[in-house]
Amino acid sequence: MNTTSSRAQGPHGTEASEAAVGRIVLLTTSHRVAPGLLSWPAWQVLRDADRVSCADGAHPQLPYLREAGIVVDEAAPSAQELIEACAGGRTVVVVATGEGEPRLTDGLARLAGSGRVRMPELELLPASYDLPGARLLDLVQVMDRIRAECPWSSRQTHRGLAKYGIEEAYELVEAIEAGDRDELREELGDVLLQVVFHSRIAQEDPDAPFSIDDVAGGIVAKLIHRHPHVFGDETATTPEEVKEHWLRTKALEKQRTSVTEGVPLGQPGLALAAKLSSRARTAGLDVPLPHGEGVGYELLAMAARAEAEGVDPEAALRAAARTYRDAIREAESGG
Repeated sequence: MNTTSSRAQGPHGTEASEAAVGRIVLLTTSHRVAPGLLSWPAWQVLRDADRVSCADGAHPQLPYLREAGIVVDEAAPSAQELIEACAGGRTVVVVATGEGEPRLTDGLARLAGSGRVRMPELELLPASYDLPGARLLDLVQVMDRIRAECPWSSRQTHRGLAKYGIEEAYELVEAIEAGDRDELREELGDVLLQVVFHSRIAQEDPDAPFSIDDVAGGIVAKLIHRHPHVFGDETATTPEEVKEHWLRTKALEKQRTSVTEGVPLGQPGLALAAKLSSRARTAGLDVPLPHGEGVGYELLAMAARAEAEGVDPEAALRAAARTYRDAIREAESGG
């Protein structure tokens, strides 16, 4: 079929210069959005199209398109066939598969570049968009497959992975302190992986299983409850008032009898000392530091002083240690 020489008669018998070339619409959808939730422009073009084609017979959108009365041709037309189908000003919609349509788009590009074919209008129409956080669904799916098929990952336990959680947390802190944005993004991903990995393992527990959705639901509920100044009727105008809200609601939730409950004793010593000092100060408790002999009591006093001054003693010590490391390297190089 010669798409460049077709002619038509005008309303008064005059011959139109050339026939309308039609339109090819490549319709893309996101697998992270529930099938059938398409944009209104997408539904309009599907409804008005002269032909709708989809090469993937298992495409999740197909049942919903058929339910809407749209006839879908489950074929993989070539670029030339699509151009011919557009003759006379017709519109052809191609519902893209999950991999896109590289063969089709490459074929159209070759024909357009040849200069021998009058091309129809080409349009890319996103029918659905990812919501913020949608790629987290990909992470969950990838983790499911790795857990099922990877010989190493399938054998991991919460206890076995615990050390990696600690390591990744320290690497995240290091990236933050170094100000390396690329490293920060990567380390945040590694920490997130630990959360998803542990949640996936937890699904298999025979007695008390929970999933990543339970984890996310729990932290959402906690954040809402502990921010009554955002989601409720209370007010807070300073960070100190926010912290008071947080500690008060947390105490009610946990029904703790001491402000020291929930402070992990296994954390690094300086951080532990600063945390205890912070809890006491926030609660309005005037508790003198214990006096004793030795470096431990001296470090305790220094950590408490740092916390009172708004300084993270762990971060301060790491910064000083890095300076010391650089001095050692300079000495080693003979500088």
